[in-house]
Amino acid sequence: MNLRKTSERLAVFAHNLEVWYGQNKRALPWRETTDPYRILVSETMLQQTRVETVIPYYHRFLERFPDVQSLASAAEEDVMKIWQGLGYYSRARNLKRAAAAVLADYQGVFPNTVEDVRALPGVGPYTTGAVMSIAFNQPVAAVDGNVLRVVSRYLGIEDPIDDPAVKRVISEHTQRAVEQSTPRLFTQALMELGAMVCTPRKPQCLTCPIQDDCTAFQEARVARIPVKRPKPQRKRLTVVALWIEQDGQLLVEQRQGEGLLANMWQLPSVELEVDNAPELSLQLLAETRLQHLFPGYTDDVPTVVREGTVQPQAFAEIATAKHVFTHLEWMVRVLRPIGFPVKTETMGRTVNARFVPISDLPRLVWPKVYVKILHDVLRIDVASPT
Repeated sequence: MNLRKTSERLAVFAHNLEVWYGQNKRALPWRETTDPYRILVSETMLQQTRVETVIPYYHRFLERFPDVQSLASAAEEDVMKIWQGLGYYSRARNLKRAAAAVLADYQGVFPNTVEDVRALPGVGPYTTGAVMSIAFNQPVAAVDGNVLRVVSRYLGIEDPIDDPAVKRVISEHTQRAVEQSTPRLFTQALMELGAMVCTPRKPQCLTCPIQDDCTAFQEARVARIPVKRPKPQRKRLTVVALWIEQDGQLLVEQRQGEGLLANMWQLPSVELEVDNAPELSLQLLAETRLQHLFPGYTDDVPTVVREGTVQPQAFAEIATAKHVFTHLEWMVRVLRPIGFPVKTETMGRTVNARFVPISDLPRLVWPKVYVKILHDVLRIDVASPT
C-alpha cells in the first residue's frame, strides 16, 4: 500500500466526514458538552449498547452523579441501582473506580494526557481516544467496531478485523486521519457514519459522503467487508432457581463480589451444565446442590439426596427466562418446592442469603433476567431506581 497516497486519501476522508457531520449529526445529549467526565460516562454506556437505550440512563446517571466527586463518594449499591437494566455491570464499577482515582490522584481534576487517562481503571485504548479527542480536541484515534468497519471498507481491507495485527494497521490509518483533522469533529463524525450510514447490514452507500473514494464501494466489495473470524460457541447453562416465599417475604441471595454479575441479587440457584436433562435428574441436582435449605441438613453431616428420593412432582415450575451474555447463555428455570418445607432455621448458615419483604425487593440490584422473572411472578417492577 502506497503510504503517501493513503495519507492523502485519509486527509480527504477526514475533511469529507467533518463536512457531512456538520450537516447531518443527530442531536445527542453528550454532544452538548466537552466535559471529560461526561464524555467518559457516555462512552462507557455506549459500549455494546444502543444509543436510544443509553439516553435515559445517561440523564438519570448524571442527575444522581453530576461530577467526579459525587460518583467517587457514592455507595457501589447506589451506582449499580441507577445502572440496573443497562447490562455489562463491570462498566458501572469501573466508572466508579475511575472517578475515585481522579479524586485521589488528581485532586478531582480530570487528567488530560493519554498516559494518565489510559491509566484510569477500566479505560481502554478506545475510551482513551474518545476522551482525548472529544473532550480535549487532541489527535488521538478512537477505534471501536464501527471504526474498524468503516476504515476497512474505505481502504478495501479483507483481512479479519478481529485479528490484532489487522486491528493495529487500521488503528494506524485512523491515527493518520485524525492527525489531519479537527479531532473532536472527526471522531464523532466517524462514529456517526458507522452508526447511521456504513452499517453492518444494508449500508446506505448511495448517501455516503466518502463513496467516491471508498474502495469497497468502487469495487463492489461492500458485502464482503469487514471480515471476521468465526466466533466460539457460547457455553449453555441451565440455572435452577428456587422460589421460597413465606409470610410476604422471598428468599434471595447475593452473588459473590467478583466475576459475572458481582454483588447482584438473585433467587437461590445452581448453574448446571446439562442439556435437555430429564426432569427428575434436574430436580435431583437442584435439591442435592441446595440441600442446606431442606430438612435433615446439619453442618456436621450434610444429607446426600439419593436417586429415587425426589418425586417428579416435588417441584412446580413457575417461571422460565432466557438470557444471553457475550460468552454464555442461561436458561433459568424457577422451581417452587412442593410437599417438603424449607428448613428456615438454617438460613443463617446460608452465605449471603436472607428473607426479604416483597415490598423491599425493588431496593436491591437485580440482573435483567431476574427483573423479568419477578415481574412475571409477582407483577412488580424491581428495575426502577429507588
